[in-house]
Amino acid sequence: MSLLQNLASLDLSETTEKIIAEYIWIGGSGMDLRSKARTLSGPVSDPSQLPKWNYDGSSTGQASGDDSEVILYPRAIFRDPFRRGNNILVMCDAYTPAGDPIPTNKRFKAEKIFSQPDVAAEEPWYGIEQEYTLLQKDVKWPLGWPIGGFPGPQGPYYCAAGADKAFGRQIVDSHYKACLYAGINISGINGEVMPGQWEFQVGPAVGISAGDELWVARYILERITEAADVVLTFDPKPIQGDWNGAGAHTNYSTKSMRSDGGIDVIINAIEKLRLRHKEHIAAYGEGNERRLTGHHETADINNFSWGVANRGASIRIGRDTEKAGKGYFEDRRPASNMDPYVVTSMIAETTIAWKP
Repeated sequence: MSLLQNLASLDLSETTEKIIAEYIWIGGSGMDLRSKARTLSGPVSDPSQLPKWNYDGSSTGQASGDDSEVILYPRAIFRDPFRRGNNILVMCDAYTPAGDPIPTNKRFKAEKIFSQPDVAAEEPWYGIEQEYTLLQKDVKWPLGWPIGGFPGPQGPYYCAAGADKAFGRQIVDSHYKACLYAGINISGINGEVMPGQWEFQVGPAVGISAGDELWVARYILERITEAADVVLTFDPKPIQGDWNGAGAHTNYSTKSMRSDGGIDVIINAIEKLRLRHKEHIAAYGEGNERRLTGHHETADINNFSWGVANRGASIRIGRDTEKAGKGYFEDRRPASNMDPYVVTSMIAETTIAWKP
């Protein structure tokens, strides 16, 4: 073990009650994650007990240079898998000094939607399938691919094992364990259809927690790929041509859908989603038109469709749900770079609160 590794693994709880809190927030692009750390006098488990903090918004594209202060409000706490001990990761959202949410703060509106009595009463559950691609750092080409060239065609890589088929497994497994340690409800991982592409699943998570958990899981993955000297991308179509894109399929159910007769509630919800298809597509991720082509297990971006066990549809109902007459459905339209606060709250608003 190197000196740096040895020092990084020190357990502060052996010598002091002080802890390190890593405050995490979303930067100006809406996808870049930023963080910085501060020392606290002792362990904290309730985000309301954490101090607000500030950062230079002019350096993240979120404020002007002459009025650059942006305020961080702590919202959710997770165990820190990097520093360990009592140290924590803190998911925050961002506000002006006057207390107004800044434009990239999508959590604020989402929490208002989830707090509506009719939405809260339905206890919306989410399971988000986050696909991503690992790139070789210096050439920005998928991990395991010959530089400037292509591997064999898709087919052997999905959920595969072997040095010629699975690229980056140590990163993926490290991320899986780190998320479990952090307290994120990560439910699984798998290799994807395009080599160098993987997926992890977060959920079931209720309401706003789905967004908090997915963002922190993304942050942890960024940190692990940083340590591995590999670049992480959430581009929905990182390689053009006959290669699968990357999505964030969002599985969803409400209390009514999970109850007897829930299949009728599911079909009614799908019809509402049909009526607002264009609005959802506009909010489901940048560059999604490159992925939603009607090929490679996607529906065409311009056409709404649904079906049982149909991965070429906009909305898929699983065989188990059809058989039980209740359960959940999967919205296959969100891109890998979607904002989970936007997508989860928009699905709830459309299917529960919205009146056509």
